[in-house]
Amino acid sequence: MYVDTDYHFDMLRLVTILERRLPQGSEEEVRSCLRRLYVVHCASSLQLLFTLRYAEDTFCSRPSLGLLVVDSISAFYWPDKSGGGHSVARQESNLRRCVELLEKLLKDYRIVVFASTQAVMRGSFPDGAGPDEPSLSSWKQSSSARTDFGRTYLCKPWRRIVTHRLAFSKTDARRDGKQVFSVASSSTRTNRTKQCSFSITDVGVQFI
Repeated sequence: MYVDTDYHFDMLRLVTILERRLPQGSEEEVRSCLRRLYVVHCASSLQLLFTLRYAEDTFCSRPSLGLLVVDSISAFYWPDKSGGGHSVARQESNLRRCVELLEKLLKDYRIVVFASTQAVMRGSFPDGAGPDEPSLSSWKQSSSARTDFGRTYLCKPWRRIVTHRLAFSKTDARRDGKQVFSVASSSTRTNRTKQCSFSITDVGVQFI
């Protein structure tokens, strides 16, 4: 299930990637993949809350569903912050309830949840691999890498349920005419940070 709150989801782009990535790339194979995809659009945090509330029925009736993507969980941060006035509790009310529902889905249905957030501030990247010093190496590991993983601006309940974090950035490098991106990953179980570079092609993500 893909919950699109930014209205950036491109179905035609997905179909193109499937056609190029699947061994046969036949129309029937593409249709078979798309039949397993549920896309929901939300225009407010209240709509997101209702969507997650009724998502339980979907996961209950279709046990084969195992992935929930929310893009992005922070889409309504500023509208909620403005609408909540000076009360932090009101500002975070809907997101806190969304987190409660996500916790229930994780516990009851053992699904995997991916949620994107927007960066509010620009920080440093591990091993100096930021926009000024792009890294084209494979996975790097650093026990003392500096990242912005701890600078999460969403509510505390959200920070509590996050187990893994990925920080994406665009570098100044190019390879084979394609823009190179960098991703740093961190887990709550360890202080180590891993990093790799990738580009986006007609067949999807290709790691460098």
